[in-house]
Amino acid sequence: MPRKKKEESLKIDEVKKKETEIAEEAQELPKQELIKQAEAESLKSEELERKKKALLEKAEKLREKIEKTKTEDLKEKVKAKKKVEMLIPLEEYVKAGIYLGTRVVTPDMRPFVYRRRADGLAIFNTDIIDEKLKEAIEYLSKFEVGEVILVCKRQAGWQAAKMFSEATGIRVFTQKYPAGILTNTTLPDFFENELTIVTDHWLDKNALNDTLIVHKKVLMICDTNNFSKGSNQIIIGNNKSAKSMGIIFYLLARGYCKAKSIKADIPDLEYWTGEKER
Repeated sequence: MPRKKKEESLKIDEVKKKETEIAEEAQELPKQELIKQAEAESLKSEELERKKKALLEKAEKLREKIEKTKTEDLKEKVKAKKKVEMLIPLEEYVKAGIYLGTRVVTPDMRPFVYRRRADGLAIFNTDIIDEKLKEAIEYLSKFEVGEVILVCKRQAGWQAAKMFSEATGIRVFTQKYPAGILTNTTLPDFFENELTIVTDHWLDKNALNDTLIVHKKVLMICDTNNFSKGSNQIIIGNNKSAKSMGIIFYLLARGYCKAKSIKADIPDLEYWTGEKER
């Protein structure tokens, strides 16, 4: 092959090689661009995910803070509302030991027991004590003065029971209940009533039985060792302590007199619980 033709052939080959390289580079550029774009998108997506996660975490912390604040505020409001709505301040219930039960808990009283102390004494729920007293006042107020009797053989309740009678005018039997006065029409002191308030169903069983025989209503004070059978309405609480009984009769007297518009000079709570002498 002549030298001139050989040189021309080499030039043609170089041109073709160059064209091939340019074509390959042209094809490679979009791929690299796509890879760069993909990497950029990936980094952008990761960054967005991080930002999203950070925002979600921040939102969750903020929500928890708000919820905690709302919950605490609600609890405080509930506590404050309970204190306002209670018949007397919670501290008075606690001071009088009205919440203290016995080591024996009957099935009837189990729903009202909050817990047991280390010494085995059952503890009443004070909120329920207050609610039951409210219900008892409302129930008692349905009856007129002459339709109700209160029976209290337990000595711890005699003074408060007497004060209850003086304030309301309701007839009270302490120390001894004359058996049969509600059932035996031949007795000279026989009379009819509509409601009997029983302080303790164990001690006042004669009055309870007489009331049930003549099919009258019963409002019963129940400690943890009492059964509520035969009662139409119950008050739960310590019925063995003078202070506790004082609070119960004080609240019943105050509530009844208010409901019946009885103008009575009701002594302060301290006189009912024995903290002050009359």
